[in-house]
Amino acid sequence: MVTKVARNIIRIDEDKCDGCGLCIPACVEGAIQLVDGKARLISEKYCDGLGACLGECPQGAITIEERESEAFDEEAAKHHLGQNDVLEGSLPCGCPSTTVTQFERAKITEHGAVLQCCQQSMLTHWPVQLTLVPPGAPFLDGADVVLAGDCTPFAYGNFCQDFIKDHVLLVACPKLDDFKTHQAKLTDILRESDLKSLTVVHMEVPCCSGLVHMAKESIRVSGKDISLIEVTVGIKGDLL
Repeated sequence: MVTKVARNIIRIDEDKCDGCGLCIPACVEGAIQLVDGKARLISEKYCDGLGACLGECPQGAITIEERESEAFDEEAAKHHLGQNDVLEGSLPCGCPSTTVTQFERAKITEHGAVLQCCQQSMLTHWPVQLTLVPPGAPFLDGADVVLAGDCTPFAYGNFCQDFIKDHVLLVACPKLDDFKTHQAKLTDILRESDLKSLTVVHMEVPCCSGLVHMAKESIRVSGKDISLIEVTVGIKGDLL
């Protein structure tokens, strides 16, 4: 029989949760996972009730409340993380980028085929890191802009042809970078530059989908009517 005690523990409002996944890497115990597109507390005993995830939820869907629940079990939480193959020192969000993985690639054997990595670069501007791009940069005016997760150009082999050609590239990582600072910068760019469209290219993992939330919120705050396109890249480089 499970003994319950009165203590602080998180509560997730499913109606407010939009499944952005930003709370997942903030929970070092791995107590939160995405289930059917919503953040869920998978076990009360994994939650320490300290609320490190609260500030990461842009929708305010996570709160701390006092209620009867299983006591926090630190050893059980550590065991849970180990079972999910999370490497020591990595973030417990289940991202393939934090787990050592190797898979086979088909070799190009067709006569005369040109390796994609040997193509001439189609990049037309610097900088590309969102942090470094000034909102009034001349290359932004009237541009079709691609906001890409840091890993996407390496995962998707035809990234240069499909997402750099005829586009302005901005690169960011919602997991490793300062999300709020990036969102503020993107909002300023939308306000000060006459963008034609914004395409968000992100990996299929939950934390990378935070770029989509960033783009939607920046468009809303900027008051601009800008076309938004979402493209998801699988961990093996396929478009989903």
